[in-house]
Amino acid sequence: MKPLFTIHAGEYLVGSHIEKKYPNWHVWIPSADKGIDLLVSNTDNSKTTSIQVKSSKDYSPHSNNPVHREKLVGSSWFSSLNSKSLSNSQADLWVLVIHSFKLSKYQYVIISPRELLNRLNRIHPGTQKIQSYLWVTKEEECWETRKLNNTQKEAIVNNDTNEIDEDRNFTSFLNNWGPLEEKL
Repeated sequence: MKPLFTIHAGEYLVGSHIEKKYPNWHVWIPSADKGIDLLVSNTDNSKTTSIQVKSSKDYSPHSNNPVHREKLVGSSWFSSLNSKSLSNSQADLWVLVIHSFKLSKYQYVIISPRELLNRLNRIHPGTQKIQSYLWVTKEEECWETRKLNNTQKEAIVNNDTNEIDEDRNFTSFLNNWGPLEEKL
């Protein structure tokens, strides 16, 4: 039996978070998937912002150094990103949802599709289908770690990131709802 109406877990988490954080705003769900998962409006519905949501379950780095898991609050694998969908995105913002395996809560990366595409193209040049691993540390930093060597990963979990490409640093987007606030 096909359900009449469902939304993805990530969309539900983002919508619920917005409703809790901004109780006077309204969260709308489009009736058809056209690349916008949520529409958020201000109190009097005079301004709106569109959001595309991508979510990931916990992909803890258990295959690496076990110390990493102790120093991370969440890690993810986004395998459904691609240059075409990012460059053609009509959403104002993308929200990447990262499950926090230690704190039983979620981390959110809030970023424009253009900024996300530019960063991922610089990190992984020439890649059409982009896979991205985002790690969130206990120090509340967020780093893209795909294709980093073990020394670089160790530097991230030890907060010694001077030698890591700054394009991989997503900390300024971590749980930063400022861009959504500015639009509404």
